[in-house]
Amino acid sequence: MTEQALLVGCLQNEPSSQRELYNRYSPKMLAVCYRFAQSREDAEDMLQEGFIKVFTQIHTFQNKGSFEGWIRRIIVHTCINFLKKYKKFTESLDIAYAGYIPVKEETLPSLMQAKQVVECIRLLPVGYKTVLNLYAIEGYNHKEIAEMLEIEESTSRSQYTRAKVMLENILIKKRILEKPGEERGWIPAFKHK
Repeated sequence: MTEQALLVGCLQNEPSSQRELYNRYSPKMLAVCYRFAQSREDAEDMLQEGFIKVFTQIHTFQNKGSFEGWIRRIIVHTCINFLKKYKKFTESLDIAYAGYIPVKEETLPSLMQAKQVVECIRLLPVGYKTVLNLYAIEGYNHKEIAEMLEIEESTSRSQYTRAKVMLENILIKKRILEKPGEERGWIPAFKHK
């Protein structure tokens, strides 16, 4: 079924079209939810809420830009609202990061396997991983993030910086980064200067 036929069917509330749309996009969108969630159950709840919004708001899609991108924006906003609703974001927004050493931007690894990175990101406090996901992965700027999360722009910036530092420390502690002279096989070394 073409994307256009899928859209027409969903606009007419055809169950087969809705099922096809869900089957086509839910795996990717579950991965998005999983990056924001504390647990698989939370991710599945976010996904379900998100697709309910997709189906109820599908008439607002104007065929401008990617349909998948439109769905993704709804899912991301659903994740943020879920975290706010259950106060999962604000509870960990101000977690201290004592003991973490600031690093330079260029020291973050350039290529990693997605599964390992997602698992490491999931270890971050909710506030840190939320800002990291929105800024580094979803492409929102700090002003947009501040508006979405109802925080100051400077808080978004500091959460992002702290998230990068903490993520790098988690990666180092888990020994998934290749050290110079060692062969680990799946991830490049940090740039050492």
